[in-house]
Amino acid sequence: MKQLLRYIEVPSLILVPVILVLFVIFQIPQTAALSLVVVIAATALFFTNYEASRPGLRQIMPTVVLGSLAASGRILFAAIPNFKPVSAICILAGVVFGRRTGFMVGALGALVSNFFFGQGPWTPWQMYGWGLVGYLAGVFSEHDWFEHPLILYIFGFLSAMLYSFLLNLYYLVGFVHPLTWQSALVTYGASLPFDLMHGAATVFFLLIIYAPWRKKLERIEKKYALSDH
Repeated sequence: MKQLLRYIEVPSLILVPVILVLFVIFQIPQTAALSLVVVIAATALFFTNYEASRPGLRQIMPTVVLGSLAASGRILFAAIPNFKPVSAICILAGVVFGRRTGFMVGALGALVSNFFFGQGPWTPWQMYGWGLVGYLAGVFSEHDWFEHPLILYIFGFLSAMLYSFLLNLYYLVGFVHPLTWQSALVTYGASLPFDLMHGAATVFFLLIIYAPWRKKLERIEKKYALSDH
């Protein structure tokens, strides 16, 4: 069972945007509800995979702490639209502790902070979006891509744009009917200033926290062998 969950981990994450696009192509009705089911299933599968690995308490604690920091950071900067440290913390978690921890930190950060901002059908999408940011950071870190700071900052900016792209795509597929390229252009154009702010904020927070936090977290990771790489 553990092996099966491990093999379908990546396909389950990839299928979410693929299915969204298919909904658009074939104009499937009730796309809002159906796409919500898809993303919940993918996220639940990932949580099941994490649970199946039977992480010990010392492995769970960094995930919980970083997830709480991501949620707290989002709440702390609530007054500034899209200026949040969440993506930066997800990236840091993925780099130090591995892709699965990166995903869990992003998902937990979105879930916990929405007890303050309000839960709704957008919550699973935010969990998936930020989880994907942390997961991809872990994958790229495994190949030592982030040893070059410029690549790290470019990834940070683009990962924030990816998050925004997914949330906008969910909105278009689920709630804009009929969906046309004009309506898509208007939606993405209207959100672009906020998306750019998200990307700039991610780079800003990476500049501030990445080096000092990584040094401290890697010391913990090595001492207790916590990485899931």
